[in-house]
Amino acid sequence: MRIFILAGEISGDKLGGALMQGLQELLPGQEIEYQGIGGPLMQAQGVTSLFPMEELSVMGLVEILSQYRHLNARVHQTAEAVLAMQPDVLITIDAPEFSLRVAKLVKAKSNIRTVHYVAPTVWAWRSGRARKMAAHIDQVLALLPFEPPFMEEAGMRCDFVGHPIATEVQATEDERLAFRRDHGLEGHPSLLVLPGSRRGEISRLMPIFKEVVDSLCKDRPDLRIVIPTVANIASDVRDAAADWPGQPVIVDPSGVSEDEAARQKRAAFAATDAALAASGTVSLELAAAGTPMVVAYDMNWLSRTLVMKMLLVDSVTLVNLVSETRSVPEFIGAACQPGPIAVAMDQVLSDPGDQHKALDLTMARLGKGGESPGLRAAKAILDGLSSSAAKH
Repeated sequence: MRIFILAGEISGDKLGGALMQGLQELLPGQEIEYQGIGGPLMQAQGVTSLFPMEELSVMGLVEILSQYRHLNARVHQTAEAVLAMQPDVLITIDAPEFSLRVAKLVKAKSNIRTVHYVAPTVWAWRSGRARKMAAHIDQVLALLPFEPPFMEEAGMRCDFVGHPIATEVQATEDERLAFRRDHGLEGHPSLLVLPGSRRGEISRLMPIFKEVVDSLCKDRPDLRIVIPTVANIASDVRDAAADWPGQPVIVDPSGVSEDEAARQKRAAFAATDAALAASGTVSLELAAAGTPMVVAYDMNWLSRTLVMKMLLVDSVTLVNLVSETRSVPEFIGAACQPGPIAVAMDQVLSDPGDQHKALDLTMARLGKGGESPGLRAAKAILDGLSSSAAKH
């Protein structure tokens, strides 16, 4: 079997590596020839990367425009490599600005089967993207259980294969207790604060979150604050939290191994009573840890105006959407104001209500306790190939 598989960022490399492991498990002894683009996890499974995956890890419109010529050349180079290989299937993982352009060029000159892993968020905004994809994508692998109908309506096969968060390792009770002991949280209520992982998010959200924390600490003087961060913005977070009440603990992964950093983050999530979090997939990480939350997020004025006009859903919090509840209070855009957020956060700290049920339901619906997403994705791809061959 010949497979061309490509990913454009670290999260895609994880999905790709797990998928390749799944294929190997389902096809023991069968030789699989891989070509493509990937990081260390995919390379460990047999991909020799056409060029460094890091070249595709471009975030934001300005960055994409500034590197457009280079990225365009890489798109054509990759499509030519696919056509030269003539694989049984082309698997593109996320990175739609790159992946879908490659698939479009390949489909224009061949009948190679195309599978895109990670459905675009057409349920939230720009629903027309699904119809455009259908012209050159045969099958979509979805991480969220409510996504297949949107893809199928546009004419593509879509398989829900589970979200990787459902199978990730969680902190042990010993790790949770050790974190509380080591950081002086024993005997204190505690709040996890997650203001995002980009400098723009830190500059916008930290001042708002500070006012929330100020308000909470006036009524709860023994409240302790924990702020996990990432290495490249740790100093920004530390500076922004320097005058916060609650004796903030900054969980900084700088200078420790990747495994140790992941362990510290897991422990922080499990050791705290509730979280104030920026919008994003972090809500699923909190659900996996069983930590109730309030979600708040704001953008610059122009982005806020455009996004709010395009939104097709009444909630952007994935826990709310997957569980089909509205258990997690959220404050998005103009609603991202310290006063109302503090009131909601105080209520969640006092009594999370039905949130724990919603968190458990979310994880169950994402595949907790079932087959790994990598194995399910591999089964879906092989079934798609078999069904396609039967039709022809």
